[in-house]
Amino acid sequence: MRNSIVSLCFFGIIAGFSCAQDPENKAETPHTASISPELVVDGLQIPWGMAFLPDGSMLITEKAGTLIHFKDGQRTEVVGVPEVYLRGQGGLLDLELHPDYDQNGWIYMSYASPDGPEKGGHTAIARARLQGNQLTDFEVLYKAGPNTTRGQHFGSRLEFDAEGYLYFTIGERGERDVNPQDITRDGGKVYRLHADGRIPADNPFAGQAGAREALYTYGNRNPQGMARHPETGAIWIHEHGPRGGDEINIVKKGANYGWPLVTYGINYSGTPITDQTEMPGVEPPVHYWVPSIAPSGMAFVTSFRYPQWHGDLMVGSLAFQYLEHLEMEGTRVVKREKLLEGIGRVRNVRQGPDGYLYVAVEGKGIYKLVPVD
Repeated sequence: MRNSIVSLCFFGIIAGFSCAQDPENKAETPHTASISPELVVDGLQIPWGMAFLPDGSMLITEKAGTLIHFKDGQRTEVVGVPEVYLRGQGGLLDLELHPDYDQNGWIYMSYASPDGPEKGGHTAIARARLQGNQLTDFEVLYKAGPNTTRGQHFGSRLEFDAEGYLYFTIGERGERDVNPQDITRDGGKVYRLHADGRIPADNPFAGQAGAREALYTYGNRNPQGMARHPETGAIWIHEHGPRGGDEINIVKKGANYGWPLVTYGINYSGTPITDQTEMPGVEPPVHYWVPSIAPSGMAFVTSFRYPQWHGDLMVGSLAFQYLEHLEMEGTRVVKREKLLEGIGRVRNVRQGPDGYLYVAVEGKGIYKLVPVD
């Protein structure tokens, strides 16, 4: 049945139709606005990562390589940021605070790094502390390799689970037939480390000869959304498909998510990649989009500010320039809704400690979503 659905989707894409996991479950535009976007940080180009500090200030990454400290309405450029490989989708990417940031001050970041013997770059994960407006105690925890001059699919999002393990994503760097299904190679994977960079002994490939022991899943394409479920504690991701086939997946130890052996997407030329949308041993998606919305950023809503959205997902759309609200029942998407339609390329969405949702929009800045009575 799923193979028949995806065949219909191939023709639908060409004809301009929309298809999703439930063909009737299409994104709707709300009849009345329930939120008002308030621009709180303006003049940003590609604000990729956001982290909220205990003093009420905010750290923001600009993909071009600048880390901004925004406090009391003023922005200051942080010094000590690592050199980035600025090409295509690569640059300074995500931010995440250690769960015990108040005690240890660790800030985690992902970025495209040129370090290594080969030309080009690959995704790196590092941590540092902030003293004033300078990064100190900088440590690289993981550097993928080998470098490549390709400009696509660096990932990369960061998230801690309830036990303090650090998860991060690295895209398959545009080498779909080489990296995602090979556990001896970086790229097209979700990774898991101790907070200090050590490999957990219970990682699925720890101790396996030749394997990248930091790997936790494989068969991923380019995950640019990651969030911890507020009730189950599971790590959720979403990832870019090709032309169609963006997916939401729940991260499971050692799981294969199938790229490129199975997909709901097609080549950008319109030709099929495969006629398989499911396969024994491959974890199916919780939800998929056809056509692609180009998802980036992901947040579960737990705030008292938006009681009508409690437990739902918010996902940014780069392609269609809106914020997508996914109404959830357990792990099932029951309704899709377009918010902030036409606002611009939504790169990230985070829930702040004040309970408000913050949305990063390319070429504009960061908006706070204020409920409207």
